[in-house]
Amino acid sequence: MGTPALLDRCELLAAWHHLIPKAELAGRYQYELDELGEAILNPSPSARRQIVLTDVYCDLTEHIGHLCAMSVAVTTPSFGIRVPDVVWMSCDKWEAFDRDDPVPFVPDLCVEVLLDSDRAKDIDRRVESYLEGGAREVIVVGQCGQVEYWGTKGQRQASEFGMALSLDRMYFEEAGVSRLR
Repeated sequence: MGTPALLDRCELLAAWHHLIPKAELAGRYQYELDELGEAILNPSPSARRQIVLTDVYCDLTEHIGHLCAMSVAVTTPSFGIRVPDVVWMSCDKWEAFDRDDPVPFVPDLCVEVLLDSDRAKDIDRRVESYLEGGAREVIVVGQCGQVEYWGTKGQRQASEFGMALSLDRMYFEEAGVSRLR
């Protein structure tokens, strides 16, 4: 049996439009599509993760501008339609597409927060697909609060955007043990 073909952008968008009317009752963008157009359910984030996502969003808007958004569906060239936790892109890019559809490209900055998420298992592939799709940087916040900055040449010591995330340690795990009780 042959390897299934990856869907192109138009085919992914058609699959998305087929899925979303059915999924809207469950909440906006709780689903992603893999590169074959198959739906992947994202569990709702815990309150703890939502606080961290909001902190990341606020840090980004404070340091690089208000053109951030949370949970925006983006079309990647090799990994389907994915929903990064936070994205940022310039104003001209926001104006270049119908905002009711998934972004037809990958924004300049994508952030993934792995806290109580199953995304850790495919984070390398997510980072790679965001970067190959045009992201200038991908920030990954790990289970223990560690922050990694990734660019097209690999992991960086600091953000290309000249900012550092300041996240409250109380929301993260230390050696597999939650600090919140």
